Amino acid sequence: MTLGAFICRRAWLLMAASLWMLFPLSSAAQISKDEAVVFFPTVAQRVGDAWEAEVRGWVFEVEPRKALLAVFRKGLGLDESSDAQARAIFADRARLFLADNERGKKVSVKIGKAVYPLGASAANGHFAATIKLSVDEVKRLFCADGRILFRAVTAAGDTREFVGAIHLLEDTGLSVISDIDDTIKISHVLDKKELLANTFHRPFKAVPGMAEMYRGWEEQGMRFHYLSAGPWQLYPPLAEWAQTERFPHGSFQMKEFRWKDRTALNLFEKPEEYKLPAIEGLLRRFPKRRFLLVGDSGEKDPEVYGAVARKFPEQIIRILIRDVTGENAVAERYATAFGDVPATKWRIFKEAAEVKDAAK
Repeated sequence: MTLGAFICRRAWLLMAASLWMLFPLSSAAQISKDEAVVFFPTVAQRVGDAWEAEVRGWVFEVEPRKALLAVFRKGLGLDESSDAQARAIFADRARLFLADNERGKKVSVKIGKAVYPLGASAANGHFAATIKLSVDEVKRLFCADGRILFRAVTAAGDTREFVGAIHLLEDTGLSVISDIDDTIKISHVLDKKELLANTFHRPFKAVPGMAEMYRGWEEQGMRFHYLSAGPWQLYPPLAEWAQTERFPHGSFQMKEFRWKDRTALNLFEKPEEYKLPAIEGLLRRFPKRRFLLVGDSGEKDPEVYGAVARKFPEQIIRILIRDVTGENAVAERYATAFGDVPATKWRIFKEAAEVKDAAK
């Protein structure tokens, strides 16, 4: 392992640990010690003689709020588990939904030797800013896996670190846009009771063979973009799980959720309304890249991916749908979803081994 690879690996481990443990982070300006910051992995693209990158994240304060755990559980329609592990998992994941989103907080990040102020967070605690990095700076900071790592600026004397990642994406190349629930993580989305249990009571479980297949694709030079209609509050445990299961690093797109907006009842509803614009945005941003779309038959992935393939036929090289509903390729649903999409461009599969060579 080279020195650069070691440094990048160490920084990633720091980030994964921090995401789950949610160490409070204080900034020199406004982030206090009882608040936390999570950075979401993004992509950067070449623009002229520089790289443009969006830095995104979330500022919040986690409070015990034990009384609200029962309210949140009831709102989800979950019974309290008699299993100690399940109760602990629920408390850990639910606290992110009950956190106080911090509005108007300013975060700065250090990339190399330069410090970049990101501006103030919105009412939901989220912040986003576009920064420019010179080509020379990118060469100095570039990790072997195609990322640049950065950290939040903390107050003097505060040795805690919180690390984020920017994925450098060339104008050309092959990207994988992957759904998460029931595509790479067993969720049972169509069974509400099982979905809630798998989300809030049980350790996340990977779909067999998917991580290995994705790693093989990564070795071929493919880049990854994970897309979920689940809320950003689930990103920290998802990131830790993905690291443990050794899925390739990649950018993430998830859905915004605010408990105060009383949207708990549609926490997992209508994923197509979120996924379609998210995918189209990435394709328009990188019009010369080609994309492989991986999803499942549990909800609307076939319909969403079919619509994308008809709209961007030159960019979509293949659509892979994991069968979780028992519908074979001649089902009427697929004839409709993939109408006018060449039959060579889409495939239904049950096991990862069936499609490991799909990008060739």
